[in-house]
Amino acid sequence: MRRSELTSDLAAQLGARHEARFIVEDVLGVTAGSDAEVTPDQVAQATALTARRRAGEPLQYVLGHWSFRELDLLVDPRVLIPRPETEQVVEVALVEMEALATSDPLVVDAGTGSGAIALSLSAELARRGRPARVFAIDASADALAVAQSNLARQCHLHQDGTTGSVTLLEGSWLDPLPLSCRGAVDLVVSNPPYVTEGEWAGLGDEVKAEPRGALVAQAGSEGTPGLADVEAVLIQSLAWLARPGVVVIELAPHQAAAGARVAQSVGYDEVEVAPDLTGRPRALIGRLSR
Repeated sequence: MRRSELTSDLAAQLGARHEARFIVEDVLGVTAGSDAEVTPDQVAQATALTARRRAGEPLQYVLGHWSFRELDLLVDPRVLIPRPETEQVVEVALVEMEALATSDPLVVDAGTGSGAIALSLSAELARRGRPARVFAIDASADALAVAQSNLARQCHLHQDGTTGSVTLLEGSWLDPLPLSCRGAVDLVVSNPPYVTEGEWAGLGDEVKAEPRGALVAQAGSEGTPGLADVEAVLIQSLAWLARPGVVVIELAPHQAAAGARVAQSVGYDEVEVAPDLTGRPRALIGRLSR
C-alpha cells in the first residue's frame, strides 16, 4: 500500500479527508510530494488512530498534540483543545504589550491549561527582543502536568533561550502569585470558562470530551450567564497590575457588552472588546492608566 492509498482508505472511513491527512502525517511524517510505500506497522498505527476518531474522540486528543500559533502543543483530555479564537487573543495581548513598551515585562496567564497562552507569549516576546517573566497559573494539577510537559518540550527545542522564563503555579486565578508581584504585573491574559450551563447541555459529545471545569462558568454578579470567572479575573487583576497595566480576557461574543460594563464598573480606565478572526467580539481589554 502507498501513502495516497492509505489516506484515501482512512478518508472513506472517517468521511473527512483532512482528518485522514492529519493521521497519516502524524504516523508517516510530513513529506511533500511523496507517495512512498507504507509498512504494515504504519498501516496498523494509522488504523488504530482512525478507530479512536471514529469512536468520537476529538482528533486533537487522538493525535496527542495540536498546533497553536508557532507552537506544537501536547494535548489530552486533561486540558482544553487550543483554538483559533485563543490564538487571536494572544495577538491582541502582544499588541497591548507593544503599547506598554515595558523593558522587563511581567506577564500572567491565569488558567493556563496546556500552557498555550503562556508559552506563546514567552516565546514571541523573547523573539521580539523583550524577554518576559511569565507566570502560568491553573487550579488543576492535571492541567499543570500537561503545561509542564509542554514547557519542557519548548525548552528542549529552543535551547537558545528564546522561550523566555515561565513559572508554573497551582491555584485559583492570580491567588498563587508571589507578593513581590503585587502592583508589578504588566499584562494579565486569561481564557477562563465562559460556557453557560444551558449551553453545555446542548454541546456535542466531542466538546463534552474536554474538561467541563475549564469550559463551564456560573453567572456573573450582575446576572450575565457564564460571566463569573471573567469577572473574577477582572477583579483580581486590579490588585496585581502595574500602572499602566492591562488585562486581556477571552469571552463569548454575546457576553462582550456585559463584560465591558463589568470592567468599567470595577475601575478600569479604558475598556474595549477586540474581534476574533471572524469579526465577532472576543477579547475583552481592560487598561489601567498611570
